[in-house]
Order: sequence, then structure tokens, then C-alpha cells
Amino acid sequence: MEQRRIDPLQIIGMVLVFVIFTWMMYNQSAEDLAQTNTQETQTTEAVAEAKNPTAEQVVATPVEMFSSEEAAKETITIQNDVLTLGISTKGGAMEQVLLNGEVNYQDVPLYLIDKENNSLNIGFTTAAGQLLQTKFLMFSPTLTKISNGQQLRLRAPIEDKGYIEFIYTLPNEGFRFGFEIVAEGIENALDTAIPASFSWGMDGFRHAKSAQYENRYTQLAYRHENDKYSTLSASGDDDDNEKDLEWVSYRQHFFSSILIPEQPFEQVSLNSADLTDDEVEASAYLKGFSTETNLPFQRNRFQANFDWYMGPTDYAILKNYDENLYESISFGWGLIGWINRSVFYPLFGFLTGLVPHGIAIILLTIIVRLVLSPVLYKSYVSQAKMRVLKPEITALNEKYKNDATKRQQETMKLYTKAGASPVAGCIPALLQMPVFFALFYFFPIASELRGKSFLWADDLSSYDVIAELPFTIPFYGDHISLFPLLASVAIFFYTRMTTGQQMQPAQPGMPNMKFIMYLMPVMMLFFFNNYASGFSLYYVVSNLLMIAIMVVVKNVIIDQDKIHAQIEENKKKPKKQNRFQRKMAEMMEEADRQKKLRK
Repeated sequence: MEQRRIDPLQIIGMVLVFVIFTWMMYNQSAEDLAQTNTQETQTTEAVAEAKNPTAEQVVATPVEMFSSEEAAKETITIQNDVLTLGISTKGGAMEQVLLNGEVNYQDVPLYLIDKENNSLNIGFTTAAGQLLQTKFLMFSPTLTKISNGQQLRLRAPIEDKGYIEFIYTLPNEGFRFGFEIVAEGIENALDTAIPASFSWGMDGFRHAKSAQYENRYTQLAYRHENDKYSTLSASGDDDDNEKDLEWVSYRQHFFSSILIPEQPFEQVSLNSADLTDDEVEASAYLKGFSTETNLPFQRNRFQANFDWYMGPTDYAILKNYDENLYESISFGWGLIGWINRSVFYPLFGFLTGLVPHGIAIILLTIIVRLVLSPVLYKSYVSQAKMRVLKPEITALNEKYKNDATKRQQETMKLYTKAGASPVAGCIPALLQMPVFFALFYFFPIASELRGKSFLWADDLSSYDVIAELPFTIPFYGDHISLFPLLASVAIFFYTRMTTGQQMQPAQPGMPNMKFIMYLMPVMMLFFFNNYASGFSLYYVVSNLLMIAIMVVVKNVIIDQDKIHAQIEENKKKPKKQNRFQRKMAEMMEEADRQKKLRK
């Protein structure tokens, strides 16, 4: 189990964003179904003979109660404005769930469930100690219209007057619908002292252009134990046993299949398995999910009520439900999640209501930069001070090139007298990191971007392609994305504008920071080539704005001569050291004393 845990690639991405931004600040600082079938079918029953259980068996022997005539099986179709459900008379489970009007990356109708990728089974123990499984039963359907939608009843008789019934209630609107399991007249047929077993499994279809990218955000999420939210790992296989489960979500990046029991599951087993192979991009399925629990009887009757949600992983939709289903979306942890829910989602939703999504990303970028501009200004001022002090620092480095301790002492004294600090340029960058981490989470999960085009990008939720490669480059891919390329170029020119005048000489034993700065655009190019093009578009605009702001601040707002005069004035004033500065000075003096004693 993981709580608010992300996969390694997310961590790499966030670290990369952090490194890029921090160093910049330091130096500047995702077939229509048939018409509704209302025809009732008659159930043909045949009970398969069960083998006698052996002494080693601890579970009952299955009883297969189903027709041997496959022609008797039917798919009953019900639909509303957004969903089309196909429910099989054999087993009573959904065998088709079509999202009306949605298409996948191949521009074909989008199914969450189709034929063999979904399983539902309730296991009852008979009075004779055998196992009765609903997946083998043949049900007789009755479809009726109700005041606000349609109701499909699927009934399978048991012995004399008993029966097991599945009830699907689909409203006229929305992605959420009811599901009820009822067993009546079963006191002589079933052992009511043994709870019924409940099992739901689903293999998630691939829906996006990049299977690897979509798989990264395909994950089992659940709410349990008094409003705790947890997930199974998004990378590799994972499982867990929980209690008091309130809902479970099979999240397939931009689409989710959520089971919401009326009463929380007391004990539940959850499992997630990666179904992709070595050829990830050739995979039809991404992950396999399963949920297993036991459901108790109520005296001599069995009833269990659920709701299903089958639809987009859309915050604007999910937040309307009382069960906090929106928590199944990976907003990020703590402050980052709050920023996404409270700031970026409503702001971006407002912008997309006015302009196309690509333009909305540009406007969002401008707004973010304007809001953060005071912080950026402080960083620029700090770096301007460091540029003014650079000749003196260079002189100190040369004077005490053979005495590192003394060099550090004198450099600290200079900073203290001048009222400057090399750390001051990094602090504003650190203050902005929650915003940029939030955006790092926001763009991959922004369902509004799915299928929206801008310029040469046909889907802002996936990577853009300007050229296909006849081969695959490790960690890069088999295509060239233009937005990451442009973002890397913007970072390159930005670092070129700043490193020459701000980068300090390399210290002995320290890496060449100029080399690292030039390495960052290359790292970004490789990492974001398969990332959402919406995020890359943001980074292009953001870096261009940073360059423009830097030019304006440097050449119009900041007067370097005035800063130089202020520094000289500060040098003349007695400067009281704070506790940290005094402690650092004492430590360096002690280190210098110990060095002299060893000579």
C-alpha cells in the first residue's frame, strides 16, 4: 500500500524541474452498441454435477448452474445521455461500458469495458456445502422504465421459489448508476451462516497514444478507515489488505471505474498487476485490478447495494459527489494538492470557458508569472548585488587560493559588510517551488486537455509529434516532439544570458556549474519528449517570459550603479552579525586554528 506515493518517474521529473528552476533562479535565480433490447429471455437451467470434496479441501466445490446452450446468452443494452451499458444474461455482469461521444487515440469509440476485460462474481455456499457462483448462472432479464431512467432486473431461480437477482438502475443523466444484489427464498438452499464472497476484476484498456505515459497514471485508489486515502503502486505489481473500505477506483489515467458500496467493506483484499510487457507501446492492456471481500447475510435474506461510477477522471464531475471521489485524482500531496484543487483547477476552468485550451495555457502561464514577479524581482536584486561584488570575490579567491578556510572567512565578511548573500537568490526560487510542483502534477491529470489541439499538437494531454524516427532512442523515444525542443532551446538561451556574468569560478573539488547548467536543457529534452505537450507548452512560454522579464528588470528597473553605491554605503556602516553568522564565523576560525596546530 502507498499513501500519497508517486512512482520513480514522477520523482525524477519533479527533481528535474526543481534543479532546472533552482539553478535558473540562482544565476538569475492522458462502435456504438446496438439499440436497446427490451425482449425478455427465458432461462435454461442445467446443474452440473459436482465432485465430492476431499479432506484437504477447505472451500466448497463449485456448482456450475448455467446453460450449455451458448445461444441462450444475450446482452441487454441500456443507455442514457453519456453511457451505454451492455449487460450479459450469463453471470449478470457488465460486458460493455461505452462512453458516448468519446474516442481513444485511434479515433474509435472508447470502451471502459468490452467483452473479456471485466469480471464480477458472487459466491454463495449451498446447504449441501457446495459453491454456487453467479458468474455461471443464466439470468432472465426484465427491463422497465422508471421515473428518472431505466431499471434492468436479472433473475436466476434457485430451487423452489428462491432466486438471486441483480438490479441495475441507470438514471437519464450522468456517469453514476445503482447496482443491487438480492437473494430471496434461500433459507433452504444456501448456508446463510457463511458470508457470500464478492469479487470484481478489470483489465484496463490502453486509451492514449503513449502507453508508457498512460500507464504511469493508471492506478488503483481507495478510501478506507475513516476517510484515509491510499493507492497501490503505479509501477509494478502491488497488493494490500484493508478494512472499512468506502470506495475503490480503478483509475485509467483520464477515466475511472469506481465501486461505491452502501456500507463499507469490513475486510477487503486489493490487487494491482502490470499487464504491459517489454514492448510497452504494443500493449492493449495496462494494468489488471481486483477487489475481493465477503458480504454477510441479513437473517435469511441477502441484500447488498452499490453505486458504480464509470466515466472521466474529471475533478469538476467527481467533486459533486458526497463520498469525496475526487480524491482518486493524483493532485499531489499537502500544499501542492491544495494549490491544484483551489487555484489551478478553477482558474484553468474559467480560462477554458473563454478561450481555446492552448490559449488558456498561455494565459495561465502569464498569470502565474505576474503573480510571482515580486518574488522574482527580489531574486534579481540579490543577483545584481552579487554581480557588483564579483570583482572583489575574484580578488579574494586569488589572494587566498591556497587557504580555503581564510578565503571563506573573508568572503563571509564581505557579504556581511555589503548586505548581500549568495543564498538570497535561491530563497525566492524555493518559495516558488510549490507552485511549479503543483503545475507538474496539474497538466498530466487535467482531463480538460484530452483531445484538445493547439498549433501542431493534436492532443495537449499527450506528446506532440513533428517527426517519426525509424529507430528508438533510449530514454527519448521514436519521435521528435517540438514543444520540449523549444523549451530546451529557451532554457539554453536563458542560461547563456546569465551564466557568463554570474557564475563564480569553479572551486577545487567542485563540479563545473556552467557545464551542469548547459546539461539541464538536454535532460529536459529527454524527459519531456513523451510528456503531455500542454506542460511543455507551459514551459516554452514560461521560459520566454523569464527571459523577457530578466531583460526588462536588468536594463530598465534595476540601476546597477545605484546598487553599487548602496553596497559601498553598507560597507561603511557597522554590521551586527546574527546568530547564524556568528556561529559560522566561529566554526571557520576554529577550523583555521586546528589547521595551524597540525602544521
